[in-house]
Parts: sequence; structure tokens; C-alpha cells
Amino acid sequence: MRSVLRPVLAGPVVAAVTLTGALVATHRAGIPFRDPDHVVGKRLTLVALLVLALVGLDIAVRAGRRTRAWRPRLSALRTVGRERWHRERRWAVASAIVSFYVTYLAYRNLKSIVPLLRPGELFDTQLADWDRSLLGGRDAAELMHQLFGTGAATHVFSDVYGFFIAFVPLSLALALVFSRHLFGGVFYATALAINWPLGAASYLLLPALGPAYAAPAEFQALPETHVLHVQDLMLQQRLDFIHHPLAHDAAQNIAAFASLHISMTLTAVLAAHIVGLSRRWRIGLWVMLGLTVVATLHLGWHYVIDDLAAVPMALFALATARVLTGYAPPTAQRVGAPVTVGGD
Repeated sequence: MRSVLRPVLAGPVVAAVTLTGALVATHRAGIPFRDPDHVVGKRLTLVALLVLALVGLDIAVRAGRRTRAWRPRLSALRTVGRERWHRERRWAVASAIVSFYVTYLAYRNLKSIVPLLRPGELFDTQLADWDRSLLGGRDAAELMHQLFGTGAATHVFSDVYGFFIAFVPLSLALALVFSRHLFGGVFYATALAINWPLGAASYLLLPALGPAYAAPAEFQALPETHVLHVQDLMLQQRLDFIHHPLAHDAAQNIAAFASLHISMTLTAVLAAHIVGLSRRWRIGLWVMLGLTVVATLHLGWHYVIDDLAAVPMALFALATARVLTGYAPPTAQRVGAPVTVGGD
């Protein structure tokens, strides 16, 4: 029971710690704890429905393989469902999903109140100076615009950056449902969740807006994209929040240091190696990480130092998740045998 209970409780521990911090911080800031626009509740509901659909697919595929039939009988579906989705697996998956989004809810509150806890403090000038010291006096965005142009490439990077919103819940659901070993998916979900409080801590450590807000002239040549619309919307929300923090559903979502897009994508990449996903999955994730790094700089969301700071965050999240869940890759994975998604 202990071996089962430890991974199941890992997510709730992360959620409880982050939620406690958020409740204390919002109380100190003098504003209520919120779910802005009910976004967290909506995402949790959608992911729960996605997981249920994937569970049904998982059972159907396994029953079809077992009976060698495209339409397995109901008895075969029930048998596979009992064997594969026993009580321990159901509890583990449900705990991981709920805990992940409780942690995200706490993170959103922590991120929102940074301007209230660190009023008037912004480190964009220092972050930009660090970037120039790394790049021979040049700005990262300037280099990206010269290298890739400011036309079609901007639309591609906008789509890449926006895909993150779908990638996080999709990868979470796929890992929890199709993980070959019971707690491989729980390990990944826990590592992913740990990035939320780490990101919030970095925002409080070095509050910053990001290049697109601190030096907007550098991005005037970029074409109209969905990202540009989002940046304008987020700026207006931030101004409204700072002026009227007690207004209904008031919240802001701008923070540059460090990049959670990079830390969470890198977490996924390294987790793929740890749990032993096939080479194709690993290569695809590395490509996605590279494109996301370029997108953060090209579109002005982050400084180079923001992306570099994401590396130790991802490593810490994975190491902590290993400790909390007690997850150890199977022997076959440790010696390099690839594991495909959806194994027994």
C-alpha cells in the first residue's frame, strides 16, 4: 500500500504547498483568492473529459488486440477495463489531474499579485543588459528578426508559442492514460506541476514585463498575429488590475523571468528520456523545444536569460518529482530499451 500511496499523494503535496503560499500571499496583498474568468475550472473539466475519452480508447484498443477484432465484445471491454483501470490506477490519475489544476490555480493567483507585492519594481533593464553581454551587445529579438525575418516566420512562431496552451493538457492526459507503468504518468504530471510554483517564485524574485512591453519599438515591424492580440489584451488587463485590484475577476498575467514555456517543455523532453519513450517522440519534443526557444525571443515574450533560467527549474522539478513519487525507471529503460506509448 505504501508504494501505491506515495505517488498518489505526490500531486496533492505540491498542490497543498502552492495553494498555502497563494492564500498567504493574496491575504498579504489584500485581495481575494480567485479563478480568473473561471479558466481553471474550464480547463480541469475539459481535461477530465479528454482523459475519460482516452481511457475509453485505451480499453477499446487493448480489447481489440486481445480478441483480434475491430469491434470487441462487451465482455472483453469489461475484462480489460477491470484489469487495466483498477482502483489504484483510477485514484492515481484522478489525483494527478485535480492536483495539477489546483496547483495551476494557486500559480495564477501568485503571478497576478506580483505587481502588488513588488510595486514599481521591474528588472527589464538589467535582464536586457545581461542578454547584450551574452550576445556581443546585440538584442536577442534583433538577431532573431534578422535571421528569420519578420514576415511568414512570425506567424509560424506565433503558432508554435500558442501550441503550448494545448500541449500541456494534451501531454498530461496522454501520459496519465497511456503510460506503460502505473506511475510513469504520475511522475510526469508531478514534475510538470512543480514548475508552476517555481515560476511564481522567479516572478517575485525578478519582476519583469518582457522585451515586447519594455521595448515595444523593437517589435513594430512584426505582422498582426494572434500573439500580438494576446499581448495587447494582457497589457490592458495588467493596467486594469493595477488600478482596480479589487474589481470582480481582476487579474493580470504578465511576467517574463523565468520562461515557463521553456521549463515545462524541457521537463517534457527530459521526462520522455527518463520514462523511455520511443526515439521519434523524443526527437519531436526536442524540435518543439528548439522552436519554442526561438519563438519566445522572436515575439518578445522573454529575454535569453529567462530561457536559460528555465533549465535549472526543469531539472529541479524532475528531481523533486522523483523524490516525491519514488518513481524509478524500469530496468529495461535504464539500459536503453525504448518503451512505446500504450504498452502493457
